[in-house]
Amino acid sequence: MASRLVPEVGHWYAHRDKGQMFQVVAYDPDEDYVEIQDFDGDVDELDLDTWFAMPLDPAEAPEDWTGPVDDVESEELGYATGAEVTARDWRAPLDEFSAQVQEAVEADEPDDEAAATKH
Repeated sequence: MASRLVPEVGHWYAHRDKGQMFQVVAYDPDEDYVEIQDFDGDVDELDLDTWFAMPLDPAEAPEDWTGPVDDVESEELGYATGAEVTARDWRAPLDEFSAQVQEAVEADEPDDEAAATKH
């Protein structure tokens, strides 16, 4: 079943039959074309008849939507820069886990007096 989704530049779509996701990168109804780019970076141009014949669903952008984009700087993505992240930040979850394990081990160990009376 074909879709009547109007292509919107910057939006992601999924091809129902193939499961392939792509983004619309250009659309000109006067010139009768839609330009799409798949996650691998391949660009294809479709006429509007082909677009409207395709079984499509709107889709969320992939988690790492930068796959097909070559010139995106990390500052543009809103991620922390290297200067803001320290080694301690990377270790913190492990430190919390280690503290929990240590507490559990200590709770399972008999205290010295109890151990001495058993012998």
